[in-house]
Amino acid sequence: MHPNPVFRKTGTARNLEFARARGFGTLCVNGLDGPKLAHVPFLMSDDGSTAGLHLARSNSIIAGGLPAKAVLAVLGNDAYISPDWYGIADQVPTWNYIAVHLRGDLVPLPPEALEPHLNALSDAFEARLLPKPVWKTAKLGDGVMERMMRMILPFRLVITGVDGTWKLN
Repeated sequence: MHPNPVFRKTGTARNLEFARARGFGTLCVNGLDGPKLAHVPFLMSDDGSTAGLHLARSNSIIAGGLPAKAVLAVLGNDAYISPDWYGIADQVPTWNYIAVHLRGDLVPLPPEALEPHLNALSDAFEARLLPKPVWKTAKLGDGVMERMMRMILPFRLVITGVDGTWKLN
């Protein structure tokens, strides 16, 4: 996050709207040997208080012990800005970007929460591809969904803080 307050004026509601629209971010928790990261699709609750996600059972975030404090970093487009583009002398290069950090507690969910989460996730992202026919897990062959679900676990990030940087010159 850029520390300059001029880039940190976007309100919580707009930051949550941005995170919801992106639906993909980098989850980070502290580990004994340094930060543990995972790149995850997620679904925000309607009120913005939680984000549902899943991780592979083999993910090192799980091995570190849960629940845990976590950050979900959601990035937008970014661009290098050349000093030549300002049209005035004595400028330096910079980088424009949007970043929203969702802070909170990462908690495991019961196994029965996994299938509804996966269905809601695919429904949400498939809806963005309309008018194509919507893909459903029912299209999978016998046993495929069950085999896949044995390798992943459901989680919820209970959001306790939202920070955003909108550095757009």
